[in-house]
Amino acid sequence: MDLHLLKKAETAQDGGSNAPIKTWSRRSTILPQFVGLTFNVYNGRKFVPVSVNEDMVGMKLGEFAPTRFFPGHAADKKGKR
Repeated sequence: MDLHLLKKAETAQDGGSNAPIKTWSRRSTILPQFVGLTFNVYNGRKFVPVSVNEDMVGMKLGEFAPTRFFPGHAADKKGKR
């Protein structure tokens, strides 16, 4: 858990702002104080919006911002006849 992220979350809750919190810290654990907040988590290419709910507590922010794109396996050319 990064302290700078906790401070940003506390100020967002105190101010009542709905603006998402931009972060590069994928390693940070989601705390109960984060429930109801939205984070923009960097995945290496862009920021992915993550809305935190109670089920996410204890997990890492990076688990909800995938870094790899899997297009699927190529179709079998023989089977298309």
